[in-house]
Amino acid sequence: MAQLFRGWLILLLVTLCTPLAQAAQPAYDADGLPAITPAELPVEARDTLRAIKQGGPFAYERDGAVFNNYERVLPKQARGYYHEYTVKTPGARDRGARRIVCGVPECYYTADHYQTFKRIREQP
Repeated sequence: MAQLFRGWLILLLVTLCTPLAQAAQPAYDADGLPAITPAELPVEARDTLRAIKQGGPFAYERDGAVFNNYERVLPKQARGYYHEYTVKTPGARDRGARRIVCGVPECYYTADHYQTFKRIREQP
């Protein structure tokens, strides 16, 4: 009887936990990078994304500079394809580590100064 109860308990836990585990895993795009929707970005990143789409104005002089992808985390493209934009970091005295890097038509978000990126998925 105890073995039957244990079996049902395991089945119940697997049934309940599997959707939670799947929801916790980030979605990945074809380029192998995790994906994020604009709604999942910090509010400052949404502000920067809006400014990029409007063509400015930008908060920092370096915004719009060519991003060379030296880290080779983003998909390989011709030099000059990617451009970087600062995402304000509350409390930071400098530009901070957060950026949005765009090439037409995709944009990527990094919160750790180019170590990792998430593709900003505009459409499902």
